[in-house]
This record gives sequence, structure tokens and C-alpha cells, in this order.
Amino acid sequence: MAHRTDDELTRGLDHVRRAPTDGGTVDLVVRRPGVDEREILAEGRLDPTVGLVGDTWPERGSKRTADGGPHPDMQLNLIGARFSRLVADDDAHRALAGDQLHLDLDLSEANLPPGTRLALGTAVIEITDQPHRGCAKFVDRFGAAAARLVNSPEGRALHLRGVNARVVVGGRVRPGDRVAKVAGSADRAEGAGDR
Repeated sequence: MAHRTDDELTRGLDHVRRAPTDGGTVDLVVRRPGVDEREILAEGRLDPTVGLVGDTWPERGSKRTADGGPHPDMQLNLIGARFSRLVADDDAHRALAGDQLHLDLDLSEANLPPGTRLALGTAVIEITDQPHRGCAKFVDRFGAAAARLVNSPEGRALHLRGVNARVVVGGRVRPGDRVAKVAGSADRAEGAGDR
């Protein structure tokens, strides 16, 4: 798998920036059934207790929790579909990012602050304040240029590496489903730290 160069990534950023701010779509649903395993789904089921049903999130410990258990605000990893298409050649390569949902939506801090709720399929999820950063596996899979970009000030503001979310209302989600902001969630986002 060839990694994109700095120039290729820079040229593709304009398309990434033009992602819809609302009314986007689910592009890819990916389950992680085991370490370094990926399963692209025609339909996934989101559950407030386990996240994406069949995903390993419930077994994944976190250094950010007191008991070392799975972090409730990191049930789901979301990545912008335009960015995942920019850094990868095909869906199997995109799935290696480890994000369960690839959305054609502007994931930037300005558009989706923590507390923003999104309706997708028959489910509702909420963006959380937990950071999502490029790691060593990201570098191996997508290259040093992509890692530099996602960790740059612009990349962080745009949330190119993605965002974390939790399931608020369980339901099914499929590629092609509409993604829309839930009315009033931007107002709740201001008090998200009060939970």
C-alpha cells in the first residue's frame, strides 16, 4: 500500500474541507472483532452499553479510566470519509484506521463540539471531549506525512484523525444512511463538561 506524499495530501485537503456541515452520510461501518482484525459491515447495530455490537471496545482497557476498563466516552471512533479516502486506496485499507464509522461530514471542532448529537440510521450518538490522535499504527498504515498532517494544528482543528463518541440511543446504521445534527444538541454542547 503506497503512502500519500505531503503534496498529495495538501491537494486533497480542499475536498476534505468541503464535507457537509449537516445532512451528511454514513460511508463505511467497520467492526473490530479482534486485535488488528476488521470486518466491513452492510449493517451495524449500535448499543448504549457495548457500542458497536460485536466490536472489541468493551474488552479494550483505557489509561483514562480509574479502573483501567473501557472508557465510556470512547465507545465509537469516527473519521471523516473524505479524509479516509484521501489516505487509503480502498475500503479494506480505510478500515485499518480502526474507526468504526466513516462519515461524509465535517468533524471539525467548530462544527461538532463535544456534546453535539448526531442521528444516523435509527441510532443517536454524542460527540465526546476525548481526543483522538494518530498513533504508531496510523503511521505504519498511512505514512508519516498523513500522521504529521493529522497532528498538525490545522489537522487537530479539523479533527482529521477523527473524534470519539458514545451511543445515546441504540439502533441500526448502514452505509448510505443520512447523518444529521439533533436539534438543540449544540446548546447542550456548552454544558457537556457538566455531565
